[in-house]
Amino acid sequence: MNELVVQGLPYQAARELTWSYRQLEHPSLAARLSDVIASPIGEGMKLLPRDWRKRIDRTVEMSMQQALQLALFSLRDPPPEQMPASSRLGHKLMATGFGAVGGFFGPLSTLAELPFTTTLMMRSIADIALSEGEQLRSDMDARMACVQVFALGGRTRDDEDAEVGYYGMRITLGLHFESVIEYVGKTEGPHIPGIINLVRAVAARFGVVISDKFAAQMVPVAGALSGATLNLIFMNHYQNVARGHFIVRRLERTYGAERIRDAYRHLAELEQAEERAFSPIEGW
Repeated sequence: MNELVVQGLPYQAARELTWSYRQLEHPSLAARLSDVIASPIGEGMKLLPRDWRKRIDRTVEMSMQQALQLALFSLRDPPPEQMPASSRLGHKLMATGFGAVGGFFGPLSTLAELPFTTTLMMRSIADIALSEGEQLRSDMDARMACVQVFALGGRTRDDEDAEVGYYGMRITLGLHFESVIEYVGKTEGPHIPGIINLVRAVAARFGVVISDKFAAQMVPVAGALSGATLNLIFMNHYQNVARGHFIVRRLERTYGAERIRDAYRHLAELEQAEERAFSPIEGW
């Protein structure tokens, strides 16, 4: 796709939207992990014990509850004089350290470090949100947008079958988030109406990515080194999704939500046209 054909937007905005489209519409982590371990993720899935599925699901839900609590009650803008540049590298290095420990001690340790990694990811996502102009202190919607990233980074088979794109997922998730935001400050966290459904909706998609990561770690490669490398790819994946998400939100604030949605839809149409124009026999 060529960003120059995104009509009606300045050149830089068109470039940013095109980059964001690529991150948000093709966020498959499984393909990237398969490249690194030189083996299909499906091979690792076969090595996972049956009861591990339930363990992973429980840990993912617990991690998402923790991330949501952090978003609802802890994320705040730093004072202007302490406003950092987006420290993506620092978060990646910390995630790499967690991954090395998890890789060295095996799957049980990897499960144990997931809540810590998730909290680190939330801090990194919030950092990216701030760098794209979000007001976390005063805007609950901005804080909830941080939680959305965990869902946007993973697609379920149902999403793919229904061809649910970025905006479709935002609308679906928004129904859950609206009911939670309404009661923030009026009710204690665990008793907020709709919070369980929200956690499950996000965890269902985040769990897809976590399962891929676990499957990759089950493939016998390089022990602790593989755990560190996989966590680095994992963090980079979600940072790119977060950056794309908050760029779109910034462009919506600048140029209007409808205008950006139309431009985004135009990019999707261009991609579909390119796919139809390609012949696997004759080439382009």
